Amino acid sequence: MKVHLQTYGCQMNKLDSELVTAALKNGGFEIIDSEKDADAVLINTCSVRDHAEQRVMSHLGLLKHIKKTKPDMVVGVIGCMAQRLGAELLADKTVDIVCGPGQIPQITELVTKALREKTKTIAVTEKIRQKSAEDDALEEFETVSDSDDKRIPNQAFVRAMRGCNNFCTYCIVPYVRGPEVSRPPAAIIEQVKRLADSGVKMVTLLGQTVNSYKYDTYCLADLLGMVSEIDGIEWIRFVTSYPAEEFYERILKAMSELPKVCKYLHMPAQSGSDKILKAMNRNYKAGKYLELIDKAKEIVPGIALSGDFIVGFPGETEEDFKQTVSLVQNARYKNCFVFKYSPRPGTTADKRLQDTVAEEVKKKRNIKLLAVQEKISDELSKEFQGKEVKVLVEGPSKKAKVNPCSEKGCAQLIGRTEGDWIVVFDGPMTLAGEFAKVKITRTSPLTLFGEMG
Repeated sequence: MKVHLQTYGCQMNKLDSELVTAALKNGGFEIIDSEKDADAVLINTCSVRDHAEQRVMSHLGLLKHIKKTKPDMVVGVIGCMAQRLGAELLADKTVDIVCGPGQIPQITELVTKALREKTKTIAVTEKIRQKSAEDDALEEFETVSDSDDKRIPNQAFVRAMRGCNNFCTYCIVPYVRGPEVSRPPAAIIEQVKRLADSGVKMVTLLGQTVNSYKYDTYCLADLLGMVSEIDGIEWIRFVTSYPAEEFYERILKAMSELPKVCKYLHMPAQSGSDKILKAMNRNYKAGKYLELIDKAKEIVPGIALSGDFIVGFPGETEEDFKQTVSLVQNARYKNCFVFKYSPRPGTTADKRLQDTVAEEVKKKRNIKLLAVQEKISDELSKEFQGKEVKVLVEGPSKKAKVNPCSEKGCAQLIGRTEGDWIVVFDGPMTLAGEFAKVKITRTSPLTLFGEMG
């Protein structure tokens, strides 16, 4: 039987999809790229923004037409949107399976049953904020089903923790991913060793608030040290960090002292206005956030920073937005992600705050903040001009077929520095998954261009 899997959303979702892919393959299924040729189509969904959910609904509309000619095809919706909407999704005639993120260990069984019995099935967590037996099943599934991402060779995601306890007023994650649960260090280390034995050179430790990792006496800094000792692993990243002082200095010192830990920190600020941060239930002020950024630059010279921002949050005035612009200018990120606020059903902001900022205003602020960041990114990228950088090669760029280099077996390749800068250069295809030294000859705000030495 053939399965097609489509993924929307964050790196946590991508990891879930990789684990599901590995499990389905172990269960005898073939994973294919074509929906039309599939016996089952799974959509791994995101609920963080309305736009992400609308894309899924549009996708289901297309699958509805395919099912008219293939009525036996099974369609499953998994992930955060499945947990949020549950039976509402199953009521759609197109959907046969609804499976929350906590139930992905059951996915092979659910797909097999749907194909054989032609019945609809729902598997979601009833009391998402309470510990259940499913947590143990999820941990066991995580431990034995390694990341199966073949798109970027020799790289893998490893979940350090799942869930979130912060309850930012705009965010649906605590209601679809549950409370924070840190995985045992021994399980993580065993998994990373297995990945290293398979050729993986870089691992990214994942968590909604990965810097709050805590298991017995271990924190993230300890975990970074343990992973650094594993032969074969050469680079270690971690995302995403919440702006908090607990363990912060220890983590930065680990980043500074451990050569394998990449000097890259993704730490969302969301706003530069104290008033808006309070309304968001972000437990810090803009000044404190910038102090944390300054400390990172002090302890880890040359650190690359990135952040997230929401514009148009309820009550955001022009003055609030100006404060956000000021924070971006002070932080000097290599890049940041900017999103227009969209109410998420079930969140505190949706229940208590009126969406007062006009869509046109949100759009203008989004464009302006991105323009401010682009100028900073351009200035930072120019500092690489003429320098040699080490990159981990991901493979051919999207333009590789259009723009091949002259030698046989060569193409335009894309790689990333330890600071997550994208580097484009010509080289042999055999470099995919390997490290290379590249001299930067040209820069743009988000991409460095170079030549192999």
